[in-house]
Amino acid sequence: MASESPSLLSVSGLRVRYGPILALDGVSIDVRKGEIVAIIGANGAGKSTLMKAIMNLVRKETGRVGYGAHDITGTPPYKIPQTGISYVPEGRQLFARMTVRENLEMGIISLAKRGLSTQAELERVYRIFPVLLARRAQLAGTLSGGEQQMLAMGRALMARPEFCLFDEPSLGLAPLIQRDVFRAIAALRKEGVSTLLVEQNAKKALEISDRCYVLELGKVTLEGPSRDVAADPRVEKAYLGG
Repeated sequence: MASESPSLLSVSGLRVRYGPILALDGVSIDVRKGEIVAIIGANGAGKSTLMKAIMNLVRKETGRVGYGAHDITGTPPYKIPQTGISYVPEGRQLFARMTVRENLEMGIISLAKRGLSTQAELERVYRIFPVLLARRAQLAGTLSGGEQQMLAMGRALMARPEFCLFDEPSLGLAPLIQRDVFRAIAALRKEGVSTLLVEQNAKKALEISDRCYVLELGKVTLEGPSRDVAADPRVEKAYLGG
C-alpha cells in the first residue's frame, strides 16, 4: 500500500520570501510512491508557491527538496522533468498558436533519449482524454477552458512521469469537466503515478487523495489521512461548508 511505501518526494524546511512577505515558513511534506497527496488552504496560503519551490521556479531561502535518492533542491527547472517529474501549473501555459498535437509533442521533445515513442505516448494520452484526439489539429488557443486543462495535463503525461504536480486543475471549470479531470488524476494512481495536488475544491481533493496537508499563511497547520482531515471540525468549517 502507498501508506507503507518510502517517500518518493521529500520536502523539508522550505522558506520562500517575496520581498518582506514570508510566503512559506518552514514547510515540510512528503509523498510516497503511488499516493495522491492534496494541499488545501485559503487563497494566499502559499500553495502555488510550494509547487513552484519544488520545481525550483522561485528562490528558496532555506530548505531541501529530495526526489528518490537525489537532492533536487538546486536542479535547474528545465532538468527536473528528466528525473521523472511533470508539472501542470495554474494557468496551463499552453502554446496558443500551436495545434493540440504540437503542444502534446512539446511534452516529450526533450526526453527522447529516454526511449519514449512519441506516437505511443500520443495514443496513450488520447485514450485518457478522447476529446484531444478529436481536436488534435485545432489551435490550442481556440479550445474551451476544460479542453485546455486536459491538454495541459496531457502534455505533462507525454513524458510518462512517475510523479505529477497539479496546481489548481479544476479552477474555473464546469462541474462535468471537473469530474473528468479528477477522474483522470485518480486513474493515474492505478498506473503507479504519485501525485501532489493543489486544489481549491477541497471537498473533491479530500475525496480522491490519500493524505492531505492544510496550509495557512505559509505554514502546515494540519496533516494526516484525508478522511481524518475531512472530519476535522476546523477543516469542515473553513473549507467544506460545514
